[in-house]
Amino acid sequence: MDWEFRQDAPIYTQIIEGFKLSIASGELKPGERLRSVRELAAWTGVNPNTMQRALTELEREGLVFAQRTSGRYVTEADDAVDRVRRELAESRVADFLAYMRKLGFSAGEIVNIIKEGDN
Repeated sequence: MDWEFRQDAPIYTQIIEGFKLSIASGELKPGERLRSVRELAAWTGVNPNTMQRALTELEREGLVFAQRTSGRYVTEADDAVDRVRRELAESRVADFLAYMRKLGFSAGEIVNIIKEGDN
């Protein structure tokens, strides 16, 4: 994971995004143990409270889970991973389509550009 934070969004939401991408892409494997909050905070260069907030949200979304005394782990639930993969993809597609519409392209033109780029 690359931790270069943008100014346009809270850091904890960017951390959540980074973990979601790593989980969805398989960079973080199902059942893999995460580093401690303090280790992750030091690694990313953020306050431990910020990291804790991000991890708590990831737990709430079912992407990581905590086991007493042994730390946090990546979910092994395929449906949660599939859901986040789909959400990330839909978000990128929506951003792309909005950008293309701002440029004045019609739906048909966008489809043609995608087909041409796929070759």
